[in-house]
Amino acid sequence: MKRNIAVIGAGAAGLMAAVAASDAGADVTVYEKNEKAGKKIYITGKGRCNFTNACDVQDFFDNVVVNPKFLYSAIYDFDQAAMIQFLEDNGCPTKVERGKRAFPLSDHASDVTRALTDHLRRNRVKIHYNRGVKKILAKALSDDELAADPKSRATGKISGLLLDDGRRVAADAVVLATGGVSYPSTGSTGDGYRFAESLGMEVKPQAPSLVPFTVRETWPLELQGVSLKNVQVTLFPAGETAKKKIRPVYEGFGEMMFTHFGVTGPLILSASSYADFVKFPEGFLLHLDLKPALSQEQLAERIAREFDAAKLKEFVHAIRPLFPERLAGVVAQLFVAREESASDQGNGIHRKAYTFNEKEIADLAALIKDLVLTVTGTRGFNEAIITRGGIAVKEINPSTMEARRVKNLYIAGEVIDVNAQTGGFNLQIAWSTGHLAGISAAEGTV
Repeated sequence: MKRNIAVIGAGAAGLMAAVAASDAGADVTVYEKNEKAGKKIYITGKGRCNFTNACDVQDFFDNVVVNPKFLYSAIYDFDQAAMIQFLEDNGCPTKVERGKRAFPLSDHASDVTRALTDHLRRNRVKIHYNRGVKKILAKALSDDELAADPKSRATGKISGLLLDDGRRVAADAVVLATGGVSYPSTGSTGDGYRFAESLGMEVKPQAPSLVPFTVRETWPLELQGVSLKNVQVTLFPAGETAKKKIRPVYEGFGEMMFTHFGVTGPLILSASSYADFVKFPEGFLLHLDLKPALSQEQLAERIAREFDAAKLKEFVHAIRPLFPERLAGVVAQLFVAREESASDQGNGIHRKAYTFNEKEIADLAALIKDLVLTVTGTRGFNEAIITRGGIAVKEINPSTMEARRVKNLYIAGEVIDVNAQTGGFNLQIAWSTGHLAGISAAEGTV
């Protein structure tokens, strides 16, 4: 007989689980509390949907920040090439751009969702929209069932679902793919964590990740909207650096942008993956190197040449060739505020370039190579791309995605305590874990 599979959530992981289970011959029903499928897919990649990264497998795992080893079976079962091929086979041509980021050729995220839902329609999968789930129903294993598998941690097995409208539906297996708590407007409100806890599973605390930073300093406000390319950032725990020399939690090179609250951009979002404010409640120090291609000595020589060529220009204008105009002004102000010798010369940022001595130029180079911001927090779940934390990986069999405590319950996607860098990696985790969960659910024992 066909296995009757219920999937909770019509996001990336849930849709792919339904695809895999129905391809394997199961009778699949998806329950989605939103009015349409893939609401979070629609907003990824600024609406273009960076659906995977076409790097090699080892590079992929290197970009997984939390629990990469847990994903080995899932990724090798359904890797990036498999996802690209799936979309191509289902009427969604793709392309690969800088950084090996893969997008639909049309640049429309809706085409990715349509490829999945069209495939499900052909497989006669039922998707019930505006249909929330109140509870996952499980029953205790009998003494005979417990005796038959004494090494198993399972004490219960799936019987079905209790829907928000009070109806009970029977199921041979359930795939839990409700997402995290980032972008709650898309329906990610932490339901999956509550379901897991009600079944006795450990759930790690959640925090926003791939999210902009807020900072204590006010000068970034003057630079709101200014984007920088080819900068380097280094992130240190704030309370630790004064006590002893420690390694940074993150170092990266790329693009960032100043905002009215602090900093954002790809480089900052990546840094946020490593900023554990529970472990380091005092926050972090973000060191910016605005000219990473030059050593401090080389930069000092460059500044000296600029000043020599513009002897009679004011300081703030003499450094203009090095930076965007507004950033030049802020760097000048920060230098004047830091250097008593500079202010002693009079006129602050309006000093003539020829009045700067060799030490002052060296100090200016040092400032540009190490501009420090105090990171006080993040912009929260409303602006976080993904959720840090979730159902502990020890609760899930990585070879099947089945919950260890509850037979025939399979778990996939962002609800699991696994996350990665930007660039399509997190969506691929959803596709891969969803695919493995779907196949396993279809092939599981009754």
